[in-house]
Amino acid sequence: MSKYKVVVTGAVLPSALSALEEQCEIYRWNNNEPDETAKRLQAAEGLFVASKIQINEALLAGAPNLRVIAQPAVGYDNIDIAACTRHKIPFGNTPGVLVEATADLTFGLLLTSARRIHEGWDWVRAGKWHQGLPLPFGVDLYNKTVGIVGMGAIGTAVAKRAQASGMKVIYNNRNPRPDEELLKAEYRTFDQLLAEADFIVVLTPLTEESRGRFGAKEFAQMKSTAYLINASRGPVVDTQALYAALSTKQIAYAALDVTDPEPIPADHPLLKLPNLLITPHIGSATMETRNKMALLAAENILLGLAGKPLVTCVNAEVNYR
Repeated sequence: MSKYKVVVTGAVLPSALSALEEQCEIYRWNNNEPDETAKRLQAAEGLFVASKIQINEALLAGAPNLRVIAQPAVGYDNIDIAACTRHKIPFGNTPGVLVEATADLTFGLLLTSARRIHEGWDWVRAGKWHQGLPLPFGVDLYNKTVGIVGMGAIGTAVAKRAQASGMKVIYNNRNPRPDEELLKAEYRTFDQLLAEADFIVVLTPLTEESRGRFGAKEFAQMKSTAYLINASRGPVVDTQALYAALSTKQIAYAALDVTDPEPIPADHPLLKLPNLLITPHIGSATMETRNKMALLAAENILLGLAGKPLVTCVNAEVNYR
C-alpha cells in the first residue's frame, strides 16, 4: 500500500513525526528550492503547518490534491479559512490542550511584572543587593481587579489563578457568559473594563475586529496605574500607541508574550523602556503541551487523509462525516 504524501513546514517534534511517517511520505518545505516545493505541493495530500507560512488561495490553487491541513496551534491568522472551505479542505488546529500552560504563562507575566521579579534578579546579578540601593518595589495583587478581555477557556483558567491571589475578576466578551456566577466573574462593557481594571489581560483572537483594539484612545481610558498583559496576538495592540502610553507613564506597565512586529527587533524603541517585560511567544512552550499539540495536529492529518472527521476542525462544514 502506497503512503500518503504530506508536506511539512517547520520543525516537528519527534513523536508527531514518527506518527506521520508510519503512514506518510514526508517532504519538508524548503524555501531555497521553490520549484521543488511547488512540485511537492502539487502532489501533496496533506499539509502539516509547523511554521507561520501563509496558507492562501494562491497556495491552495497550486495544491489540487490537498485533503487536509493541520497546524499545532490554537490561532490561525495565517490560514485563509474561507479559501480552505472553498477548496473543501478541512483545517485542524489544537485548542484545549494548551489552555493550562498558556494560563500559567499569562498569570506568570502578571505576577512577575507586578512584583518586579525579573528586575529583582537583574538587581542581584548587578551586585546591588549590598550597596544599600532602593529595592525594585512592585504592587500587590490582593484586592486588585483584573479585567480579562476574551473570557474563553484560557481566560477562565487565568481567572481561577487570579482569584487564588485574592483578585476580583471582571471580563469582556461579545456577550455576557451564562455561567458567570459559577465563574465568580462580572461582565463589563469594554469601556467599563478599561476604566475599572488594575490589570488588563488580553486573550482575544486576532480578527479584523480585534486588530488594533488597544490604541491611544483605549490607553487614555485606563488608570495611570494600570498594567497591560497581552498573551493573545501582537497586532491586537497598537505598538506605537503602547510605546507612547508607557513612555509618558499614561499607564504603569506592560507585559507581553506577543508583539507586533514579531519577533521584535533588538533595536526597537519599546525595548529601551524600563516599564516593560517581553517574553518570546512562549505561552504554550512546555514539553508536555507542545508534544500534545503536535500529536493532535498529526492525528488530524491522518484522520483527514483517511476521510474521517478531524478531532478539532475550524471549518466544520467541510469536515469529513
